[in-house]
Amino acid sequence: MERLKKYPVLSSLAFTMVITIVLCLRTKQNMLETLAIGAVIGLICFYPFVLTVLNFGLCFVRSRSETGRRAALHLEAATMILGVLLSLLLAGFVDIDFTADWPKVLSGNMAHTPIWTQAYPTAAAFLGAGIGGYGVLRGVSLKKMPPLVIVLSISAMYLGMAESLLWVIQIFTIDGLEFYLCLLPLNWVFICVRLMREKAVDWRDMEEEEKRTFRNPFLEKLNKKVMDSGKWPLWSFFLCWPLAGLGIMILALFGQRPDNVIRAWTETSQWNLSSRISPPNLMVDDHYLCTVAAGGHRRLVKPLRMGVRRGHRIVVNRQLCIANGFEQILEEKAPRLHRRVRGFYDTYGFPIADRIRSPYAADLVYIVMKPLEWFFLAVIYLTDARPEDRIYSQYLSPMPKGYNSLCESGTCHKSPLGLQ
Repeated sequence: MERLKKYPVLSSLAFTMVITIVLCLRTKQNMLETLAIGAVIGLICFYPFVLTVLNFGLCFVRSRSETGRRAALHLEAATMILGVLLSLLLAGFVDIDFTADWPKVLSGNMAHTPIWTQAYPTAAAFLGAGIGGYGVLRGVSLKKMPPLVIVLSISAMYLGMAESLLWVIQIFTIDGLEFYLCLLPLNWVFICVRLMREKAVDWRDMEEEEKRTFRNPFLEKLNKKVMDSGKWPLWSFFLCWPLAGLGIMILALFGQRPDNVIRAWTETSQWNLSSRISPPNLMVDDHYLCTVAAGGHRRLVKPLRMGVRRGHRIVVNRQLCIANGFEQILEEKAPRLHRRVRGFYDTYGFPIADRIRSPYAADLVYIVMKPLEWFFLAVIYLTDARPEDRIYSQYLSPMPKGYNSLCESGTCHKSPLGLQ
């Protein structure tokens, strides 16, 4: 019990486990299975909110005891490590293509990147400045730092905090997994505020002789002006503007435009700060596995052209054409077997395909379907005198003029929609 008091992170996880055990006993399910599922659900869904509440609360509460400080550091480390890991995990499940700018045509429910890809270096530089300022302020003892260096570190942290708040404002929504991607930047802001407050109080508690001085009269004059730690946030705010200007000038030497700080968020579509309107997404039939698999990453699934299914334009790849050609042969040669296969596929294929909501999941379906694709192809070649004509003719008509990307002899011509 004493250990739980020292480590609030461990305490919150233990609380999650207790709730899971109670639910397990009430529902009379397998203990180990329910415990494992509950731990995973708690870690991904419940635990980030616990960390957020704790970090927010510690912005206003400061413990002077060594135990309290150690607990806060453990909480900080857990937030950073788990936040990065869970954010990377969630990035693979949300319907966002982080490499696609607003003019690109996407498929299904995919959304364009919330940060303009050409401004990635600018966004990364400002975030890196914030992380660097945090590292200096957290890692170096106050006894070894003059207040000017402390103020400069806080100014750099301001740049990272501004970047984090812009990210939260940009993607904030309450009806999707994107909401979880706001938690790490928000916690980062809370951690920075707590660290600033902690260092300001520690500076006031230091003995006068432990504080650094300068031999240079000008620097010593500035040093005395910022000696009052209560004014550090104000001085840092004024200093962050020339620091940001210096960063913009350095980035301009590497090809970044000065206005990329703003355009990074406005040269986007579908987000809160966006000023662009992207073309409508292509329809992806999410009821059939092969059709969904055509919405995976292009290097893997190799989309050929546009097609029409049930009156909607869809992305067509060779695997999809082979599967549909095989079904045609099955319907022609063995209609009874076709009805049974179709009934089985409609029964079990719909629930599986309905859960495929990201290109990574579509990639996995494409790979799993590969052995069946080879089997379908063998059947087509054994039963059809012109197998490639049958494969190529799938989903061709009726098509609006100009939408097809005809592929002959393995060479694809680029379509107006940007598909290869």
